[in-house]
Amino acid sequence: MDFTIRHIVKETPTKDEFLSWQKIAGVDKKKFVNTNGKKYKEMGLKETIDSMSDSDLFELLSGDGMLCKRPVLVADNFVLIGFKLKEWEDHF
Repeated sequence: MDFTIRHIVKETPTKDEFLSWQKIAGVDKKKFVNTNGKKYKEMGLKETIDSMSDSDLFELLSGDGMLCKRPVLVADNFVLIGFKLKEWEDHF
């Protein structure tokens, strides 16, 4: 299997990448957010995230890789967000 490793903090995905990945994954925008992170808590996103559009949230994430849940594995027909062993085993 060919793959590319990308340091999500140094090479943060763009808003359009997030939107594309969300469409492939078929998940809520919040799945891409590192809700355990310091930045998430400092910014008070818990109180505002539900009122944000997908586009606005992904614009915010594209500006700060520390807000992104990691790892993100992107394939042609699926996207895995975070590491849940069962999900990864199901794809490999």
